[in-house]
Amino acid sequence: MPQVFEFRLPDLGEGLTEAEIVRWLVEVGEVVAIDQPVVEVETAKAMVEVPCPYGGVVTARFGEEGTELPVGAPLLTVAVGSVEPSGRTAESGSGTGAAEAESSGSGNVLVGYGTGAPPVRRRRVRPEGLLAPATAAATAPAAPPAFVPAVPVAPVAAVPVAVAAVPEEARGPVAVVSPLVRKLARQHDLDLRQLAGSGPAGLILRADVESAIRSGATAPQEAEEPPRTSGERVPLRGVRGAVADKLARSRREIPDATCWVDADATELMAARAAMNGDGGPGAGPKVSVLALLARICTAALARYPELNSTVDQEAREIVRLSGVHLGFAAQTERGLVVPVVRDAQARNTESIGAEITRLTEAARTGTLKPAELTGGTFTLNNYGVFGVDGSTPIINHPEAAMLGVGRIVPKPWVHEGELAVRRVVQLSLTFDHRVCDGGTAGGFLRYVADCVEQPALLLRML
Repeated sequence: MPQVFEFRLPDLGEGLTEAEIVRWLVEVGEVVAIDQPVVEVETAKAMVEVPCPYGGVVTARFGEEGTELPVGAPLLTVAVGSVEPSGRTAESGSGTGAAEAESSGSGNVLVGYGTGAPPVRRRRVRPEGLLAPATAAATAPAAPPAFVPAVPVAPVAAVPVAVAAVPEEARGPVAVVSPLVRKLARQHDLDLRQLAGSGPAGLILRADVESAIRSGATAPQEAEEPPRTSGERVPLRGVRGAVADKLARSRREIPDATCWVDADATELMAARAAMNGDGGPGAGPKVSVLALLARICTAALARYPELNSTVDQEAREIVRLSGVHLGFAAQTERGLVVPVVRDAQARNTESIGAEITRLTEAARTGTLKPAELTGGTFTLNNYGVFGVDGSTPIINHPEAAMLGVGRIVPKPWVHEGELAVRRVVQLSLTFDHRVCDGGTAGGFLRYVADCVEQPALLLRML
């Protein structure tokens, strides 16, 4: 007789306590292999595919797409030891074949750390295939696989496992990939299962949801509801929630101050153009302005290490850090994230630029690993890409400083005693006043500005 095991949302590390179901990768009635990914979830750090440590038949799923679950909440149940390769119910005492090979859990919950067994093709099993013989009710069930989070569910003789209890509309995933599309639909009470997607393979796009909203395809009872006076409510969860918590904590704990300066970036832009050459055949990757500024920051932090530190409030100590793990702010569809370039002090401009490019692409596709979003010691924020000149950045807790960079635009400037049109940028430094005073912060910012205005100063560190 099959045993049914409950697989719960595992601890995804990095102190994460909850995750949102983005997309189910299996349906009720499918046969899954050990360590096969069964659901894609979104945490406050990244998108993660969660593998199931059991092989067997999926008998139930818990939570619709878009549902937020805490760590330890049930994800799905799997009937173990009941399916042969052909999909027939295993006979009592048969203990061989692929079914038994899949009946022991791997104990692993992260993708890439499984048993190494090749994945099997998904198979459908009719609910009646899970019925146990009447005589099996008196037989003691086999010992459950050695996986701590598993919770055996007592079998009931001659009763189908919970396949029939699952509503028809919950049996398959909605053809939506973007969490933003789901969020927009929830805000307007749209049933995504009633929409026809215009994307590849029927994928529902944001344009499809917006079109349905414009055409009034909302719930029938919406017109009968009284007008809402409290306004729209947007849940603070996922990436947005994590950012909100971190910014609020920064404001509560860090006595920050900001200083700024305008710098003539004309020579820096000319030096960048010379480094990139004509971009012909055989030319290497382009050097970005962000990469040059990142390299300038590492040189400035070597001179002013007070700003590459953190404060241990309990011990009342300033901890100066030896390595520079440089974070940079990146705006994505999922919100603001800060990927981290590890050991930036040991990299040249080209190496920093290549790592920034890699991390930026991963941020845009939602494939950043949690470890690539933590551990920063200093952050560079290029808000000039939004067309603004200045800002007072909020420090990325628990760091001690952040350098903000505005847009680089032509402005009137006194150059060599004469008025000229030059490429000017505003630089702003927000710093933790506990780790240093204004003299140190001003010295750091002035050194950065000098390197921007006189790129020859960079020759000693490139």
